[in-house]
Amino acid sequence: MGLSLQSSGRSRRGNDRYRQMSEINVTPFVDVMLVLLIVFMVTAPLLTAGVEVNLPNADAPAISETNNRPIEVTLNAKGEIFVGETQVSVKKLPSLLKSVASENIKDQKIFVRGDQGIEYGQVMGIISIINKAGFSKIALLSDPTR
Repeated sequence: MGLSLQSSGRSRRGNDRYRQMSEINVTPFVDVMLVLLIVFMVTAPLLTAGVEVNLPNADAPAISETNNRPIEVTLNAKGEIFVGETQVSVKKLPSLLKSVASENIKDQKIFVRGDQGIEYGQVMGIISIINKAGFSKIALLSDPTR
């Protein structure tokens, strides 16, 4: 009558309540990773910088980028010249390119973007100035989506 049997093998004091968990709770980790993914998805399109230009059409293959990042020289519809997002005059273009370029000028790539509304002679004049400054890897960019 006063005898009680315990089938679970636990003691009456409840020592098993304080046993360590052997599993890792990954829910907070997944929550943080999803928030970071959303942040990067929102900010990635905003990282592309440049001057708005209406590029001409071309059926040429895309240029693959290597370790050295190319310098972008842009001519907009008004004939203004930009290196990256910095407006520059024709006279200061060679010195600015040399200061922005990596150590080896011969291997530095320069992408020239020209609005399709400007004259071909203006684009060729800028390419000539860049070439006289010592740069030999010059490419013209076009818009392949049209």
